[in-house]
Amino acid sequence: MEHSFTERRDWDPANAAVIICDMWNAHHCVTAARRVGEMAPRVNAVIANLRAHGALIIHAPGNCTEFYRGTPARLRAVEAPFAQAPGPIDWNGWEHEVPRVLPATLTDPGPCSCDAAKPCGDANPPFPWTRQTPEIVVDAEDAVSDDGQEIFNLLAYRRIRDLIVMGVHTNICVLGRPYGIRQLVYFAMRPVLCRDLTDSFHRDPHGHAWGTEEVIAHIERRWCPTVTSDQLVGGTPFRFSDER
Repeated sequence: MEHSFTERRDWDPANAAVIICDMWNAHHCVTAARRVGEMAPRVNAVIANLRAHGALIIHAPGNCTEFYRGTPARLRAVEAPFAQAPGPIDWNGWEHEVPRVLPATLTDPGPCSCDAAKPCGDANPPFPWTRQTPEIVVDAEDAVSDDGQEIFNLLAYRRIRDLIVMGVHTNICVLGRPYGIRQLVYFAMRPVLCRDLTDSFHRDPHGHAWGTEEVIAHIERRWCPTVTSDQLVGGTPFRFSDER
């Protein structure tokens, strides 16, 4: 049985990092692409504030690091001194969940995240994304990587254990990538999910917002606490246009 918990955590942004997962410039699902576009301006505003307070911003657009070759942010990740991880760094999918507590519509969602009767695409390569959405600024003081070892090197070098994770998709890459929430927890780091700056990928008939809330609730019970962007930097929590 899973149990809810509340945790009070005091932390200093200057000793923390933000991981932005897969906020790509395009997607094979038109709804997923639209929702990233909606969320990106708030992500950019939040990380600008955290950056100004000393947080390390790590942009992690999977399979797109070639776009950033030679930039200061990419070199910062590539050149970080190697650190021996306490265990394997790999994809950590739903097979790592015991028991498997969410419906298959959320854990094995298929190729589309639209509410339409039929999927908008088949998710076969070549994939359309080539970089992170340009609405999220990559500053010269940031880092760019989609490699778990590189990101672990950066965190170890800077002695960072507190991380804010945001981006997409909550039920797939945010949890499962080699720098996702499961991996961070396995390495005894202290991730926190920014729950208004994430989105799930699914077509469950209960509706999109319901599915995202179910995944977030599962993360809160099983993996780590969550926070909203207004708790981090003030302002108003983000809401998608169809949820306002």
